[in-house]
Amino acid sequence: MSGKKLYKSRTDRKISGVCGGIAEYVGVDATLVRIVWLLLAFTSIGLIAYIICAVIMPVEPDVVDYRGGDRRDGDARGEDDRRN
Repeated sequence: MSGKKLYKSRTDRKISGVCGGIAEYVGVDATLVRIVWLLLAFTSIGLIAYIICAVIMPVEPDVVDYRGGDRRDGDARGEDDRRN
């Protein structure tokens, strides 16, 4: 088992991140997954499956570097370097 987990994508999302998360998990382009979902959406099962995935799939966790800082922060330690 590879240890990969299925998450909704935080970065590759159009509606809720379901297609982006599935694409990252499978290793394909998100556009292909979106096209398949669109084709399935014309059936009732596709729309219901998307709604269920949007509710059940967890959101991708924030990535924290090994020093403890958040990737969205400018400083990896999460604190300001300017000291007086």
